Amino acid sequence: MDATQDLKTGTTTVGIVCKDAVVLAADLRASMGHIAYDEESEKVYKLSDTMGLTNAGSVGDSQTIIRFLKSQLQLYELEREEPMSVKAASTLLSNVLNASRYYPFICQFLIGGYLNGKPDLWEVTPYGGILQRPKYGVTGSGTEAALTTIDLNFKSGFSTDEGIKLAVRAIESGKRRDIYSGGKSVSVLVVDKSGVRILSEKEIAPVIQQVKVTL
Repeated sequence: MDATQDLKTGTTTVGIVCKDAVVLAADLRASMGHIAYDEESEKVYKLSDTMGLTNAGSVGDSQTIIRFLKSQLQLYELEREEPMSVKAASTLLSNVLNASRYYPFICQFLIGGYLNGKPDLWEVTPYGGILQRPKYGVTGSGTEAALTTIDLNFKSGFSTDEGIKLAVRAIESGKRRDIYSGGKSVSVLVVDKSGVRILSEKEIAPVIQQVKVTL
């Protein structure tokens, strides 16, 4: 194998806008070429007390961007005494990625947050494209299967529990049909008025069992 080949999260990640929250979810497989290199690779991250993110693409590039974003969000809040909005964070990331377009960061992100009583979800592409997702967003190599699942089952005004269930079902659909998506479980992060919480594997296990019956 080429020693310069980076670890990739050829992946399935989703974001769903619920009535009172944003749900972010991802599979756990990291691949290196045709090898399933890691089955417990985290792709869902807490950025601040009001914001989370999913990543797809190069692990090293993604981790660099995530460290940068976390520091910028902390500086913004210290200087202005208020949290940065999801739109502003997405715009900042868009500018950074677009400035590097000739030697790009090979990664794609969904950024979700809850601020001023409203859930918000944005997608940022490797070359700095920025797209607001008022209902849901999907990234990664498992996009086709996951997007079809959400297209067929999404309803506006979902409760948080309904959003979690659909997000897990979409990830499991990606894992089933995309060879680069997999892992031992599903990562799920919820952002609501109470802040950011990452669900444990124990909390997710019964949801996975439930949705697998309907796949």
